[in-house]
Amino acid sequence: MGSLIEAVITLLSRFVINTISTLGYTGILVTMAIESACIPLPSEIIMPFSGYLVTTGQFTMLGVTLAGAVGNVVGSIVAYYAGVWGGRPFVERYGSYVLLSSRDLDTADRWFAKYGEAAVFFSRLLPVVRTFISLPAGIARMNFPRFVIFTFIGALPWCYALAYVGVAMGERWDQLRQYFHQFDLVIGLMLVLAIGYFLWSHWPRRAATPHV
Repeated sequence: MGSLIEAVITLLSRFVINTISTLGYTGILVTMAIESACIPLPSEIIMPFSGYLVTTGQFTMLGVTLAGAVGNVVGSIVAYYAGVWGGRPFVERYGSYVLLSSRDLDTADRWFAKYGEAAVFFSRLLPVVRTFISLPAGIARMNFPRFVIFTFIGALPWCYALAYVGVAMGERWDQLRQYFHQFDLVIGLMLVLAIGYFLWSHWPRRAATPHV
């Protein structure tokens, strides 16, 4: 399993390097947009490599940070509207089969109305979570202008920090992958536990729901 994951990461790294090397700032924007559209293309590869290219004079820190943050916004908008147009109707129609109900949607609506800005901002600073937060924000129909603003504000420090690490590491930037991958596994485990708790707490409701 470990060798398979390493092979996948190597392929992703090649795609990122080729795209950014060919398209420049646009390549950073495109790859970060993919990462934010619920497609796990690691920003932990994109931004450190971009930071390394700052040391070669090809980019500037301001340029890579803004390109990364704008890419985050573009991809997040795609995921947001996927939640609005696809996710919510799906949950409303088939939610009972995945242990979701209209009550869960109402709870999510209220939660995002009250805490959505903080959730979107802080999720941008977390691996794995940052890739998928836009979808539930769209399903809950969080205020769109605020969603965009806090997505951009939250993406800036993440993009800058990863690019700065790439600047500091220089040609050794790719050594970061193994450390970030370990952190991703921790976050992934936490998400699995959260899903497990959700299933445990919702299953009695599903079992008690009369079938028509």
